[in-house]
This record gives sequence, structure tokens and C-alpha cells, in this order.
Amino acid sequence: MKKSWAIFVLIIMMFLIIGCSKDEVTPEEKMKQFVSEWNDQKYSNMYDMLSKEAQSSFPTDQVVDRYKKIYGDLGVQNLEVKYKKPDSEKEDKDREKVTLPFSVSMDSVAGPISFDYEATWVKTENKDEEINWVLQWDPGFIFPQLKDGGEIAFETEKPHRGEIFDRNQSGLAVNEVIYEIGVVPEKFGDNPEETKKKLAELLGMDVEAIDQALNTDWVEQNLFVPLKKVPTTNKELLEKLFALEPVIKRDTTGRMYPYGKATAHLTGYIGKITAEELEEVDSSLYSANDMIGKRGLEQLFENRLKGEAGVKILIQQEGKEDVVLAEKQVKHGENIQLTIDAELQKEIFTSYQDKSGTAAAINPKTGETLALVSSPAFDPNQLAYGISQKDWDTLQNDPQSPLLNRFAATFAPGSAIKPITAAIGLKAGTLDPDEGFEINGLDWQKDESWGNYKVTRVSTSNGPVDLEDALIRSDNIYFAMQGLKMGGKTLVDGLQSFGVGEDFSFTYPIEKSTVSEDGKLDSEVLLADTSYGQGQLQMSALHLATTYTSLLNDGNIIKPILETSETKSEVWKKEVVSSDTISILKDDLRKVVTASNGTAHAADVGNFNLAGKTGTAELKKAGEESGQENGWFVVYPESEDLILSMMVEHTEELGGSHFVVDRAVEIFQAIQ
Repeated sequence: MKKSWAIFVLIIMMFLIIGCSKDEVTPEEKMKQFVSEWNDQKYSNMYDMLSKEAQSSFPTDQVVDRYKKIYGDLGVQNLEVKYKKPDSEKEDKDREKVTLPFSVSMDSVAGPISFDYEATWVKTENKDEEINWVLQWDPGFIFPQLKDGGEIAFETEKPHRGEIFDRNQSGLAVNEVIYEIGVVPEKFGDNPEETKKKLAELLGMDVEAIDQALNTDWVEQNLFVPLKKVPTTNKELLEKLFALEPVIKRDTTGRMYPYGKATAHLTGYIGKITAEELEEVDSSLYSANDMIGKRGLEQLFENRLKGEAGVKILIQQEGKEDVVLAEKQVKHGENIQLTIDAELQKEIFTSYQDKSGTAAAINPKTGETLALVSSPAFDPNQLAYGISQKDWDTLQNDPQSPLLNRFAATFAPGSAIKPITAAIGLKAGTLDPDEGFEINGLDWQKDESWGNYKVTRVSTSNGPVDLEDALIRSDNIYFAMQGLKMGGKTLVDGLQSFGVGEDFSFTYPIEKSTVSEDGKLDSEVLLADTSYGQGQLQMSALHLATTYTSLLNDGNIIKPILETSETKSEVWKKEVVSSDTISILKDDLRKVVTASNGTAHAADVGNFNLAGKTGTAELKKAGEESGQENGWFVVYPESEDLILSMMVEHTEELGGSHFVVDRAVEIFQAIQ
């Protein structure tokens, strides 16, 4: 009996609960649920909460689909819909309609958007007397300005790509008028296929690509059909193009590289972004039709040069003035000024006469990099606007490797390192500049433990060889002896004090110099070879020039800079050379030029009063009697406002380093 009574009571309580639950749903609770669904962008769930009248006036595509499209087009992020429940509320039975305020904020492609609006909830009751609250929705919930109709529109303003200038404001990578070459279909004449073949060859395109452009839906016989952009400087090509009947041009703005090949490896070039590159960049900043830096400074400074498009989000209503919903001002790319002297760069590049090599020029007092040259080179104007596969294959297969950036690479410095070796020995106390070594003949080895290996020199001496004579004649044997005398650790530590073996402190990525493959000089032969710039020692032209700044800057190595905005005269390595050593080496390096038997005597011309050190790095393979030779010359004038570090490859048939000396003299004569 007790059990039956308990069941009866439980049933009665359940009915009471169910009965009461009819009135428990409030408009505030419905609003809270609606806001939650909105924040989660569950538009279908939101739509289910609309009144029948609202759903009748605004079908699903005008609510659910429209939310998705507008939020997608606007790139909406960080959506936040807020609703604050009122502090007090009436009993549900006394209310038929409730208006509740809310706020919306979001980030869009044009910046932040926020607004306040009101939601009106209406009480409904079904045949079972179940109470519900439904929303009287209108387009103002998307944006208030859309309440009475209208459409979302966008206006974009493309940014100007930042330009790159030299120290004198000469353009290295600039935006100038170029020609957009195209055709008018009706002017192809009686033999269109033959004309297309000629046009394709001149533009480096396939005939299929031309046909594809001509067969686009919008094309009409009398309309201009664009094919390719061509710099105005390519006069020979333009003359041939304009000789074809259907070809005409339109002026447009494009990237130009006024110094062409002379600065190609420094500036790099821009090109159409690839699918692979598009996956790696910020999708909000790039589209499939954008240009992007491909090499050099165009690539290195891409983020600074690119800029950001301006975007304006508008609400347009017929017969009314457009309403700006959000606006992000265009941000043009940053202009960058380099310390480079473009005319000096051009003179150095021209002096190579298409020979392979590299050069760097630096102001030893300020650290300003005045030139960074790699020869041979490519034409960035050609690559920027599309190169034919044939021409690209020619570049890639050229034995001189014009695509290789030599100023960013390292090479054996040869005898150009000898002043540094001398400075290390003088500091360590193992080298006495006045001590003469008796050296006979043109080759030498320490003892029979070296096997067949011998150190060779290019000229004999008239007596004991001291430091001055060894530098003037560039005596390898003397420096090999000094290397053995100071020992591997001393030489390694000394080279490290000049920055060898550590990342090179420079804006443009330059390969770091290395003492050897493992950073040690455990072998006597390797130690001897390294002392005069052979062995496994590798240095970049700029780093080699930078080491010489210690001789012209009170023993301090100045940090090289590339942008005029960087701090000048900043010390990279402090007091690596003493004042006594500076005096000795500067006097000897001047005699390398003035002495009749000096290896750079050909530079003793004009009123430059040049001083420096030549070098010849032999790259012969094991077992070879001879091989490739790279000629070096590191030189500075009496004014000490420039250090030129210059290397030419394959000088074995050009007179060795003498060829480089002659080129350096031409450069100084040109810039005086």
C-alpha cells in the first residue's frame, strides 16, 4: 500500500513540473540562446528561432546563406555578440512582446566593425498551450544600415610597391611606365597563324597561350587583348613587335631595374606568385595574380616593399548615397635607401668584361657598403615579365653560372689574407717583422714527413726574406713558415678574432667565412696552406674587405651596413690590431704597389697613392699540375675612404692577379 502511494505522489509531482514548465521559457533565455548560436555562427539554428512572419518575409537564402556570404566576403574574425540580461523583468504572463538590446563587434578585411541593435521577441502559444518566444528578425541584424534593404560592396586600392634607391637617390628597383603589349584580333590579316608564331617567339610565349587569350569570352574582334608587359628600355624587342600589324601597346605601371645586370644579384626581381609561394604567405595579403620578390632585396625586403591594399566596405542602396561600413586606408610599400653607390657598382661590373667573379666596396670609416657585384649576371627586367623556356634554359646551362650570386658566397682568399696572417703573428709575438728567413728556390717543405707536398712561391729573393719583402713579392713559403711557427691554435684564434667562423653581421645574407671544414688546423700542411690563403679557408669578398678596415680604423673592424638608416661607424670587432702593427702593415701594403717588384706595381699610377694586397688562389685538384686560378686584389687609396675587394675567376690565362689589378686601376680612374 505504501509503495502504491509513493508512485501516486511521484506521478502527481511530474505533472506539476510539466505543467509549470510551460511558463519557464523567457525571452531573456531565448535571447541568450540566440546570441550563443550567433557567436558560434550556427545560422540555421538562429533561423529556427525566427517568427513565422520573419521566415515568410526572409527565406533561408536571405538569412542563413546571406550571413555566410557576407561574413565570408568580409573575412570576419573575432565575432562577439553580447547581450546583458536586464536587472529586473516582469512576469512572463504580463508580457506579449519584449525588446532586448544587444551589441555586435567583429574584425573584417577593412578593420573593426561594431554596432548596437535591438531584438524584439513575441510570445506565441500552440494548441497544447505551450508558450514560446520567437524573434522578429530583419536584415538590420546583419548590419543596421541594411534594415531597409541594400547590398554590400567593396572598393579596393592597390598599394604602390616600395622602391629601392642608392645613396644618391638613383633608382635601383623602381615603379615606372612600361608597355602592356597586346593585339587587336581583327588586324591579324590573311596569315594569322604565321603572325602568332612570330609574336610568340618575340614575347617568349607559346602560340597556345596567345590562342587562349584570344578565345576568352569577353574578347571581340575590335578589342585590345593584353598578352605581356615589356619594359620601355627594351627598344630592339619593341621595334620588332610594333612591326607586326595586330600589335599595339598600352601604358601601364611596372617594376623597372635601371641598372640592369650591374645590380641584378643585389636587387633580385619580382615575378608572379606561384601556387607553392601562395601557400606560404599570408592569404589576406596575396592573391593568385600578385607579384612577389623572387631573389635579392626584392625577396629579402618583401614584407617592407609589399604594402597593404586599402579596402572600403560600402552599403549601397538605390537612390541613396553609399554608406561606409568600414575602411582600411591603403598602406603603400616602404621606400628603402641603400648605402650602395650605383655608379660605382656599374663601373665595377663593367670592368669584369663578362668574366666571372665578385667584388665588394666599403667605406672603412663608416662601414657603408658601396658596391656588391656578382659577374656575370642576368637581366632582372627580362625575368620580371616572363622569360621564355629557351632563354631560361640558356641561363641555367651557362658554364659561367650567371644565376649564381657570387658576392653572397665564399672563396679561398689566396694571398690577400697575408696581411691578416701577419697581424695575427705580430700580436702573438711569433712574428718579428725584421727577422729574415733563408729561403732557396721556388719550393719548400718542412721535412720528408710531408711526402711529395711542397709549398711554392712565384719569385725568388735576393737574401733573407722578412715581412716587408714577403708581402711585396707575396712569398708563400715565408708565410707557411710563419704559420708553422705560430701554430694551428694561434692562427685559428687569430682568424676568429677577425670574425672568421661566425655568422657575418650584415643585412644581406652572406655565407659565413670558415677556417676549415672542422674549424681546426691540426695538420701541418693545412696550417701552412691556410697561412697564405689556401687550404680550406673560405671568405666572402665583403668580409675580406671588412677585415682590412682594422688597418684604417685604429685597429677596430667596422660593422658593414647596407641601409642608410643603419648606424654608421659601429665597431664589430674591437682593437684586433695594434697601432704598431697598423704602421708596419700600411707601409708594406703601400710598397706592394710602389716597389718595382711589387705584385701590384701596375697600380702605381695617377694620384690615388693606392695600397693593397694581391692574391692568387689555386683551385687545382689532387694530382693536377695546374688548375683554375682566382685572382684577388684588396686595395684602398691614400684618402682611405674606400676599400675595394675584387676577385676574378680563371685568371690562369689572363695574367693572374695582374688582370685584377688592371681592372681595379680602371675603376679608380673612372670614379676620380
